[in-house]
Order: sequence, then structure tokens, then C-alpha cells
Amino acid sequence: MNKLMVFAALASLAACSKQEPAPTADATESAAPAATSDADAAAAQPVAADGKPSVGTFTVTTSDGKVFTEEDKADGTYVDTKDGKVVETGKWEQKSPSQFCFTKDEANAKQQCNTEQVDAKGVWTSVGPDGKTATVVRTGG
Repeated sequence: MNKLMVFAALASLAACSKQEPAPTADATESAAPAATSDADAAAAQPVAADGKPSVGTFTVTTSDGKVFTEEDKADGTYVDTKDGKVVETGKWEQKSPSQFCFTKDEANAKQQCNTEQVDAKGVWTSVGPDGKTATVVRTGG
């Protein structure tokens, strides 16, 4: 009840003031969706250790010298290829710029997370839960 009285008092005061009415928006303006910029769209995407979107193509060199290409797709899946042949597929998730997680497409697979960083020399490293370090180079995207 008190809220109703306060509202009525405010409405009375507003009615007594001689302010110009606020201009109304044209119907086409209010119905139009807000435009988004490329920067807004990029900000909504997960960000990798290099500060760019996580979606892209990367060359990964493992600690034992094996080299493969990883494509992280916008739908949250990845494909790893070596010498043009698919060697692994799965789902990826960028939990933060320093934490990249993936789950292989295989029975009973569990999500694994790597700690990633780019050092002062610009070298991007990814350390797996096993402690092994791989180097990552963005080649596309």
C-alpha cells in the first residue's frame, strides 16, 4: 500500500511539471535489431593464448618431435591431421586463454586440459596433464 501511495505522489508531481514530452522513437527504429560489429562478434568468441579467437588452424609440434595440424572449428569440434590423414577428432573447449580442454571421440574418453601461454619471445606452448610440452603455431584463422 505504501508503494502505491509513493507512486501516486510521484505521478502527481510529474503531472504538475511543465517538461516537454520525450520524443518517441520512430516505429521502424524501435523494431530494428541492434547492429553488432565485427569487434562485438570477436569478443563473444573464446580467446586462445595468443589473444586471437580459438577457432582456427594450428601446427602443433609435440615434445617428441611429432608434427600435426589441428583445426579447431566454430562448432566446438576439432580434427587433427598428419600427412593429410585424420589421426584424431573430438570436441574442444577454451575455458580461459591459458586453459584449452579437449575430449577425444572415443569410448569412455575424459576431458583433458592443457595449460597454454605465449612467452616473451612469442613462443606458444601447451603443457598437457602428463607434463609434456608442445609448441603451437597459428597457421590460419
